[in-house]
Amino acid sequence: MPTPSLAALPIRRLTRRDLKVCADLSEDRGWPREEHKWSFLLTAGKGYGIDDPQGGLVAACAVTEYGPQERPELGAVGMVLVAERHARQGVGRRLMQHVVATMGTTPLTLHATPNGRPLYEELGFKVTGRAEMLRGFFMPGGPEPRVATRPATGEDLTKILRIDAEVFGADRTHIITRLPAFADQVRVAEEDGRIIGYAAAWPNMNTHVVGPLIARDTETAKALITSLAAHTDRPLRTDIDVRHEELLAWAKDRGLASITFNAVMTYGVAQLPGDWSRRFAPLTVAAG
Repeated sequence: MPTPSLAALPIRRLTRRDLKVCADLSEDRGWPREEHKWSFLLTAGKGYGIDDPQGGLVAACAVTEYGPQERPELGAVGMVLVAERHARQGVGRRLMQHVVATMGTTPLTLHATPNGRPLYEELGFKVTGRAEMLRGFFMPGGPEPRVATRPATGEDLTKILRIDAEVFGADRTHIITRLPAFADQVRVAEEDGRIIGYAAAWPNMNTHVVGPLIARDTETAKALITSLAAHTDRPLRTDIDVRHEELLAWAKDRGLASITFNAVMTYGVAQLPGDWSRRFAPLTVAAG
């Protein structure tokens, strides 16, 4: 039987049962398999994919929705991948068009690589920001942080959810409540018994990714990163909003090197909601 054309292959919802083929697709494109992250995204969000009649996936992506379940206020698109053998044939465009149509009037955001940005611009996404990826072994030094930090407990959850909704601009309960199982560390910063920031470090291949990183100010963000680094022997990786120039300079002085820049893009909204001044790094660029 003849092989169906790519345009005729249906787009379907992916589930956690598709974890292996999603990881295989990542590997096909030269990315790490990132099964831990894929599992999180397919559980907390929605996956979309196109099956290859010869096995595996032609393409895949993940969408994480925020706000009320019946009427999301924001959708974050990530892990947009097309198998190497099917690249440059319009598959990625078709998959993204499907996502945009499925999400309807819900605003969208994504982090675009330089290679992916032209496609998203064709679809109507606008560049509204920039993030710098850093990676390296953290080297303590300089004055000790003046902000107190400690491991988060179950009793902190309500307060963490409150500050997160303020800063992110939408309810992320279904994401934040999964952090203790997803991350190796979740820590809070306190002042006079009041939580003024929180951060997590989750395992991704041989690194610990710092994110989300929500903090009242730069000093609080520094204290949280320092405390996370003190409890791991892995290199850290994080994606910091470039407007946080002081934190970026400090992190580089502590051994984290610049790897790349991604464009933060939005569709259907001029700017991301919330308070960017307290939003230092996303949970993952794939989920905002």
